[in-house]
Amino acid sequence: MAAMLPGARPAFARSRALFLRLLGLVYLVAFASLTPQVIGLIGDQGLLPASGYLERVYDLFGADAYRQLPTLLWLWPSDGMLLTLCWVGIALSVAAMAGLAPISVFALLWLCYLSLTLAGQDFLSFQWDILLLEAGALAVLYSPPAWRAPLRNGASEPSAAGRWLIWGLAFKLTFLSGATKLLSGDPTWWGLTALDYHYETQPIPSWVSWYAHNLPEFVGHASVIKMFAVELVAPFALFLPVRFRRARIVGFGVLCSLQVAIVLTGNYGFFNLLTVVLYASMLDDDALALRWRVPASFGGVPPVPRPRRRGAGHWVLIAAAAGMALLSTLTLVREIRRPAPMPAWSNTLLGAVAPFRSVSGYGLFRSMTTERPEIVIEGSADGTTWREYPFRWKAGDPARAPGFVQPHMPRLDWQMWFAALDPQRQAHWLLPLAQRLLENDPLALGLLDPAANPFPDEPPRYVRLLLYRYRFTTPADASDDWWARELLGPLTEPMPRP
Repeated sequence: MAAMLPGARPAFARSRALFLRLLGLVYLVAFASLTPQVIGLIGDQGLLPASGYLERVYDLFGADAYRQLPTLLWLWPSDGMLLTLCWVGIALSVAAMAGLAPISVFALLWLCYLSLTLAGQDFLSFQWDILLLEAGALAVLYSPPAWRAPLRNGASEPSAAGRWLIWGLAFKLTFLSGATKLLSGDPTWWGLTALDYHYETQPIPSWVSWYAHNLPEFVGHASVIKMFAVELVAPFALFLPVRFRRARIVGFGVLCSLQVAIVLTGNYGFFNLLTVVLYASMLDDDALALRWRVPASFGGVPPVPRPRRRGAGHWVLIAAAAGMALLSTLTLVREIRRPAPMPAWSNTLLGAVAPFRSVSGYGLFRSMTTERPEIVIEGSADGTTWREYPFRWKAGDPARAPGFVQPHMPRLDWQMWFAALDPQRQAHWLLPLAQRLLENDPLALGLLDPAANPFPDEPPRYVRLLLYRYRFTTPADASDDWWARELLGPLTEPMPRP
C-alpha cells in the first residue's frame, strides 16, 4: 500500500459522503421495515395504541408531557400520522442516499424516527433504535453545509470534530458491549461458556445457529475469547493515527468480522448493518481507493479544502460537538461504573437530554439467558381441539427451520421473546393480542403469519397461552426436527370470545 507523503493530511471528504449515504440506507431499511407493522403495533386499533399512550402521558404530566415526549404525534395522534412519518422517512432516506441537503435531511430523519420511537413504547425501544437516533444526531454535525454532498467531484473536507464524534460512538458501542459482559459478573462470560447457550436462547436464531450450537464446546469457548478480543481491543484501532493506514484497515476488518458472525447466527434487524456503517467511517479516502483498487480521486477532482475563515457556524459546530462528546463520555463512564452512582450534576445533565434518546450506553447480552421459554398461542372452536397460531420468525413448530430475516426487524416476534421471560410484565400487550385473535383482527394477524391463520373462515371461540421450554435438537436425538420442546404449563385459562 502506498504510504502518505510527508506532511500530507489525510482526506475524508469522500469517506464522509459514502458514510452519509450508507447511513441513509440504514434509515431506509428501518422505516421500510416498520411501515407494514406500525398500525398493527401502535395504531388506533393496535396492541399498544400510540394515541392512548399520549393521552395517559398528558393526563399524568400536563403541559410538561411535550417535553417528556418530544414527538410530532402530538400534532395529530392517528394512524394517518404514523404512516405519514414512515413514508416521509422513506422519502428522506432516499434523499440522504443521493446526498441531498444532508444537514436538513438528517435532522428531519432524526425527528421522524424519534417521533415514532417515543410513541412506539415496548415495540420501538431496542438498542439499535436508540443507536440509529444517536448516529443520526451525529450525522447532522458531520454533514457538509451544502445542498448536496457529492461522492466524487467537489467533495469538501469535513471537520475533525464531526469525524471524531462518529468514531467515538463506534468505540463506545463496541467497547461497552465487551466491558459490560465482564462487569456484570455473569459466570457464563467469565467461564467462557456463554456461547454454549447463546445460539439456542437468543431471540430469533438462524438455521446456522443450530450448527454452531452443536459444535464442540472448545469452539464456543475459543469464540468467546475472540469476541472479547474484538470488543475490548480492536475498537482502539479507531483512534490510531491515519498514517497507520494498514493497521486501521486491519482493525476495520477485525471489527466487521464479528458483525458477519452475528449476522450468520442470529437476526438483529438493522443493528449489524448500522454497526458496520459506523466502522466504515474510519476509512479515509486513500484507504477506500486502495480497497477498491482505483485512483484515490475516484476519477474526480481532489477534495475541496475547508475554508480558513471560521464563521459563527464553525463555532456552533464546535460547541455542539463538545456537548455531544461530553454526554457520550458520561454515558460510557456510567455503564462502566454501574451500579456505583454518578455525580448529581451528571445525572441532571443526562436526564435533561434523555427524552431525545440520542445519547445512550450500550451492552447487549450483558447477562446470558441459559434457557429458552417460548409462549405458544392456541385457538379452539370447541374448547377441546386446539390449533397453534404460527409466527413468521420466532420459534414455533419444532420441524420448521429457523430462518434469516435481517435487516428486517419483526418487532412482535422479538417482543415475544421478552414476554416469555417475564409474561406478567408484558401482559399489557399480550392480553390485547389474544383478544384481537378472538376477533380474527386482520391487523393482529398481519403481525403473525396471516397466510397460516388456523381459523380463516370464523374466529375461534377460545384462545389460550401456553409456556414451553425449547432447546435445539442434537445429532444424538436422531430427529429431523430443529427444536425439541417441553410443556411447562398454561399461562392463561382459555379466554372466551365475547
